[in-house]
Amino acid sequence: MDPIVATKELSFRVGFSGHSGHLRIEPLSTVERSSPIRSLPDFILPPAFPKETPETIKNYIEETYLQPRLDPDEFSPEKVGRQWDFDWFEMAKVSLDPSPPRSVVVPTWVLPFERPKKDGAAGGTWEPDSRQVDVSELNVETQESGSQPRVPGPAKDFVRGSINNRPFRPGGLDDSQSIDRILPDAASNGEWVHEVLNGGPAQFISPILKQGLDLGDLKEYPNSWTVYENQSSSSFKTSPIENLSELSVQFDDLFKKAWEEDAIESVEDGQSPKAESIKSEAQVRELEAISIAPAPGISALDEILSLESGGFSLSSDQATDGGAQKKEAWVVVGGREDISLRFHDLVPDMALDFPFELDTFQKEAIYHLEKGDSVFVAAHTSAGKTVVAEYAFALATKHCTRAVYTAPIKTISNQKYRDFCGKFDVGLLTGDVSLRPEASCLIMTTEILRSMLYRGADIIRDIEWVIFDEVHYVNDIERGVVWEEVIIMLPRHINIVLLSATVPNTIEFADWIGRTKQKRIHVTGTAKRPVPLEHCIFYSGELYKICESEIFLSHGLKSAKDACKKKSLSVVGGAGGSHAGASVANDGTKNRKLESFNRNKQNKHSGSQNLGNFSGTSWGNQKNGEGHNNWGSRRSDASLWLLLINRLSKKSLLPVVIFCFSKNRCDKSADSIYSIDLTSSSEKSEIRIFCDKAFSRLKGSDRSLPQIVRVQGLLRRGIGVHHAGLLPIVKEVVEMLFCRGVIKVLFSTETFAMGVNAPARTVVFDTLRKFDGKEFRQLLPGEYTQMAGRAGRRGLDKIGTVIVMCREEIPEEKDLKHVIVGTATKLESQFRLTYIMILHLLRVEELKVEDMLKRSFAEFHAQKKLPEKQQLLMRKLAQPTRTIECIKGEATIEEYYDLYAEAEKPSNQISEAVMQSSAIQQFLVPGRVVIVKSQSAKDHLLGVIVKANMNRQYIALVLMPDSLPAQSSSSGDLEKKKQDLPQGYFMVPKSKRGLENDYYSPSTRKGSGLVNIRLPHAGAAAGISYEVRGVDAKDFLCVCSKKIKLDSGRLLDEVSNVAYSQTVQQLLDIKSDGKYPPALDPLKDLKLKDVNLVEAYKNLTDISLKMVANKCHGCIKLGEHLKLAAEIKKHKEEVNNLKFQMSDEALQQMPDFQGRIDVLKEIGCINSDLVVQMKGRVACEMNSGEELICTECLFENQLDSLEPEEAVALMSAFVFQQKNTSEPSLTPKLSMAKKRLYETAIRLGQLQAQFRLQIDPEEYARDNLKFGLVEVVYEWAKGTPFADICELTDVPEGMIVRTIVRLDETCREFKNAAAIMGNSALHKKMETASNAIKRDIVFAASLYITGL
Repeated sequence: MDPIVATKELSFRVGFSGHSGHLRIEPLSTVERSSPIRSLPDFILPPAFPKETPETIKNYIEETYLQPRLDPDEFSPEKVGRQWDFDWFEMAKVSLDPSPPRSVVVPTWVLPFERPKKDGAAGGTWEPDSRQVDVSELNVETQESGSQPRVPGPAKDFVRGSINNRPFRPGGLDDSQSIDRILPDAASNGEWVHEVLNGGPAQFISPILKQGLDLGDLKEYPNSWTVYENQSSSSFKTSPIENLSELSVQFDDLFKKAWEEDAIESVEDGQSPKAESIKSEAQVRELEAISIAPAPGISALDEILSLESGGFSLSSDQATDGGAQKKEAWVVVGGREDISLRFHDLVPDMALDFPFELDTFQKEAIYHLEKGDSVFVAAHTSAGKTVVAEYAFALATKHCTRAVYTAPIKTISNQKYRDFCGKFDVGLLTGDVSLRPEASCLIMTTEILRSMLYRGADIIRDIEWVIFDEVHYVNDIERGVVWEEVIIMLPRHINIVLLSATVPNTIEFADWIGRTKQKRIHVTGTAKRPVPLEHCIFYSGELYKICESEIFLSHGLKSAKDACKKKSLSVVGGAGGSHAGASVANDGTKNRKLESFNRNKQNKHSGSQNLGNFSGTSWGNQKNGEGHNNWGSRRSDASLWLLLINRLSKKSLLPVVIFCFSKNRCDKSADSIYSIDLTSSSEKSEIRIFCDKAFSRLKGSDRSLPQIVRVQGLLRRGIGVHHAGLLPIVKEVVEMLFCRGVIKVLFSTETFAMGVNAPARTVVFDTLRKFDGKEFRQLLPGEYTQMAGRAGRRGLDKIGTVIVMCREEIPEEKDLKHVIVGTATKLESQFRLTYIMILHLLRVEELKVEDMLKRSFAEFHAQKKLPEKQQLLMRKLAQPTRTIECIKGEATIEEYYDLYAEAEKPSNQISEAVMQSSAIQQFLVPGRVVIVKSQSAKDHLLGVIVKANMNRQYIALVLMPDSLPAQSSSSGDLEKKKQDLPQGYFMVPKSKRGLENDYYSPSTRKGSGLVNIRLPHAGAAAGISYEVRGVDAKDFLCVCSKKIKLDSGRLLDEVSNVAYSQTVQQLLDIKSDGKYPPALDPLKDLKLKDVNLVEAYKNLTDISLKMVANKCHGCIKLGEHLKLAAEIKKHKEEVNNLKFQMSDEALQQMPDFQGRIDVLKEIGCINSDLVVQMKGRVACEMNSGEELICTECLFENQLDSLEPEEAVALMSAFVFQQKNTSEPSLTPKLSMAKKRLYETAIRLGQLQAQFRLQIDPEEYARDNLKFGLVEVVYEWAKGTPFADICELTDVPEGMIVRTIVRLDETCREFKNAAAIMGNSALHKKMETASNAIKRDIVFAASLYITGL
């Protein structure tokens, strides 16, 4: 090897010796030449270590660092089973969570009809391309409410969520809003830059914290900078860096802002207009900055509402004057014509195939669903809207996501669960049932979805579609607000499917959703009914057609009215005492019918609750002598039903649904037709087998309940009843049998049309009037359409029949037209603030309560106009600011103008009181100088009373402003100027005229007191214009203390020019100094002693002294400067008014919100900083009852002294809804608890009224606490059979079951609240109470869920 050179020219070489490989060093001569052969070792062995290769290096790294190994000392066999006493996770040196990737590869979505096939054939497969995207682009759609990502919660809260979770960020919020929420004002307004420039104290407290670091004696470093405006434009330029972090604060922007605010302008001669321009431009830039990054007063909806085509914001500088750029249309009505024609080409690979040809609107909706857009389908009942919901379910299954179907009624949820069970992976979530929540297709009530959104359930991440069925239910006063809350709270990644009946403002509602969620909504549907309807009147045994194909037939109504008149004449003539067909049964069956009726009457739910005469709820009442006899009216009504059913049966118009708007009416009507039998033997067998199988799940005593026995008897004859008073299992049996077609006649309330999808051949309206909880009123067109839509079975009937029952009278044509062919009820907002909504939103960082109010449907139109108001405000701010140059130094004209305006109110008050007082009449005599109000002139008019009468009517001569043309008029030229002057008389009110002096008019008769001129009379004298006019007492501004001499006869009768000149000259002498004469002193001259008048007089005197003390008083330019100050003041008021309209304070429900916030602070649910406290978290759990009363009940420990049975009985007052019930018999302990709870409700009502909420304490307590079932629930919890507790009250069995089922949900909420409070005793008590009431028929499983 080559020699190694050491120090001082010493060379040596290194070699190996022997097999051991020892090193050998051999010195070399300095003169020895380098030789390659000599440089080699004497003996070379194989290397001690093998040569490293990439494979060996990889294996070494994997074995040493990557393969997991246990510490042999700690994990030796001797230490097996050892318990570690420290946390491995806390001891970890590195983060256990892997860092998220910055980018991922995702497939590129292509429209179905544009997808290239791999094999080129029609049946080939499509392989999507992939692209790399930033993770932030994907996460923006599923952002949580906070700035930090949220870790998924425990599995038990996956579906329902938890009160500890933050809700997901609602869709439609502007991204810039999050910057404003996360960064405090002090970090984004440039104040800290001022301290950098000018020096300031050390910043040791963060703006979002209350305490900071102790920096000791660190002193501030004073410094000063001088900044000039002409340098700012070139000194600072923001670097054009795009895609900056959303949470970053750019130093350049803040520095420039501080620089501009501290700029010192070089004031030179002639530069004032430039200064005004600079100031206005700065104001415009400030407003534009506000519009780009909304401040707390301006919501992100301001940006949503100003959009151009393409979905981008349309700012003021982008909008063209001609409106060439159109704003974003969030609603797309209908679809292209080729969608229906080329549907299978556009959607070649459907997620769900249908065995029938789809309608046009269904194809359009499915096409938009395939594109991932939201749709609004409006169509009549049975038109096929459910097809769209099914396809959304199929898409969710295909995409491995989830879909949620929401319905307003629990019955619809149960029925849809049964319908979808065989097609999709379906789960059900209601208040008392939770079946397969892990399914991909979930059916739930809208309240459950709202709770999931507020509680931030992790399942929300997986949802792709939310289907809202029966959207027109948003008009419901009590529950309509739930729809708006859910729509507003839905995250951005969720698409919306809305299904509704036909309503007139579908576009408006869809536009609200589109603008709120910033999504394009495709509106489709059809106004065509799948089965056309014909509408008839049933009167006196005959059917009269009054409407067909949506066209009202007046001749049919006329025929019915002619029959009514003919019948009335025959009754008056003694032709008969009852209408034709009053009895269709023979006399031999009358006794049997009477006995049967008396037996059925013993059931309290079929006959004991009497609402009066049957015809009392119809268009007309019974007018015969038997009108007061219940038996006579029932007999007549029963014969009418028999006549109708026989007529329908002969015409093959069965089955029929008869809508009665009363539970008792349904029961009584069904019981009254006991003699009819509409089923065959095979149908009777089917009904009996079905009922036996359905009721077999009940225990023995429950199977023999009177209601079940009675309903089974009706069902065997093909007659059914359906209303809220029935037991749930009975209602389901009736619904299923009706769908099977074995029930021929069904008496039902309105809920059947809303909650059950079961069309019939015919629909009958017992009456067209209903009681809505407050009053009896006529049916609305939308209500009639909803119920009439059940007529006509698609695929079975060519036409559906709707019949209106008429007994004694025929409705008017206008009433029938309004109901049958009138415009349906518009979708209107029922949005209202609730305490639980406020508390939930106070927990959310991204969405304030004000934001929720802005996004409500009620505020939609006001928010839609915000861009126009914003542009108007920008134009007003851009106007040059006018300044007032005072010749006496610093201008104080604004202060003087404020005093001038402030004096106007007490002055008007005094003038009004003076002119209405009786003391002023003695001063209002001819010659009294007065000041008359002027509506058009800039100044009020000085005048004098010429003539007065006792009716407070006067003739006055007033001096006109110089700007008006002077016109002279006398008795000689009245006819000449007849065309120029309007015809007028000095009229006295007719009630005050005397017979001897009815009115004043031009007259040629001579005599004292006559008026020989036409009023108003204009002229000129002494170089000034005047006018003689009739004046009312209210037109006097004030009555002066001066009085002049005049001759009324020469002025009014003789019309002497000399008299006019003298009078005018006297007035000019009074006003020679330019000031009006002083007015009569109301205290000294008129002796008025009213307290309010004296106070106003004192106030006016103080203001007058301040005005005199102001240096502007008496200035030669006072008038000019006052006009200028008025213009400046008006401009400021217009700007402030526009800012107010754009602020949160202009919201309709803002006063109500402020009052509710004060109430929550007062009771301790939130603190002064609006932070939700433990009491507020407990209130958030209360969904079934009034949240404030429930929370106060818990925190006052009102349930601690009660047993579980007593506690759950008292809690029934929160969920029971029926108002009028029999008084329960309570134990002393329950009576005391009831009294205490009622007093709590009264106290809360008074507290809310104290904070200006429109609440009556007594009504508040009655509406939210109903104690009618306390005794029933108490006995049920103690184990009393259901049949026995029904005897304790007059409440129907169905209402009892519904209350107890909801009570179980209340127990669950109280149990969760007890866990938050840390009250283990209450937690155990609620669990015991829940177990006590969950038994037997009350909690029998739904037939829709379990099946038969």
